[in-house]
Amino acid sequence: MSNPSPETSSERVAAGSSFYAAMRILPPAQRDGMFEIYSFCRQVDDIADAEGPRDGRQAALEQWRRDLDDVYAGLPPERLRPLARTITTFALDKADFLAVVDGMEMDVVSTIVAPDLATLDLYCDRVASAVGRLCVRIFGMAHDDGIALSHHLGRALQLTNILRDIDEDADIGRVYLPRESLLAAGVTTLTPEAVRASRLDLACAPLIAQAKEHFAVSTTIMKRYPRGVVIAPKIMAEAYGAILDKLIARGFDTPRARVRVSKLRLIALLIKNKYF
Repeated sequence: MSNPSPETSSERVAAGSSFYAAMRILPPAQRDGMFEIYSFCRQVDDIADAEGPRDGRQAALEQWRRDLDDVYAGLPPERLRPLARTITTFALDKADFLAVVDGMEMDVVSTIVAPDLATLDLYCDRVASAVGRLCVRIFGMAHDDGIALSHHLGRALQLTNILRDIDEDADIGRVYLPRESLLAAGVTTLTPEAVRASRLDLACAPLIAQAKEHFAVSTTIMKRYPRGVVIAPKIMAEAYGAILDKLIARGFDTPRARVRVSKLRLIALLIKNKYF
């Protein structure tokens, strides 16, 4: 497979993200495959986040299920032929693609506001760990370690996203912080507006602890592999670990300044992981 151009559609949707930075240094076949997975995830996520009637968005997700049926039947729509090649090359599991669609549908069927812990964990599995299960096949990890890394790193990344995006999620009527943690911290009015206006250090503490533990287990798994096998997930773990550290240092009282990892920091991570 030829070197992908920065102008390919899959790379255009990823450009500028930490995902792009991590995937750009992979060998060509793996890089192409990862950008196809990213493009799929980005498209179904855009459906979940779009404005408009819920039934229209559900219909769009259902169309994706039909398209995946066609792909796995050997009859991919023209626009999904690159994804079909990736699926064949790396023997990707249809159930993991469908799990991602199911996760996006959770944001469509009803607006998620302070889910219970079991629902939050299911959501994290579908929108993050299922993506990881696809990715580890491309990285070439052993099955059991790949499943374990997907479980732990997927949840670590998604919990970090939730902690980072509290205010942005409230803007669109969503609260992903679990109701158990909110109630235990004394936040008893669980509307997005009330949660956003609250001091959330105590409510966020359990998620911080969970994310740290998932990062730690992920690091232990990745240490068992040569750098070239786990370079992409390692960069993602370090980038999101840096975000989590910044969130902890900032705290969760109002006002909450937006936290990001600078491009310079991403470049440093790339250099460190590629050459050292």
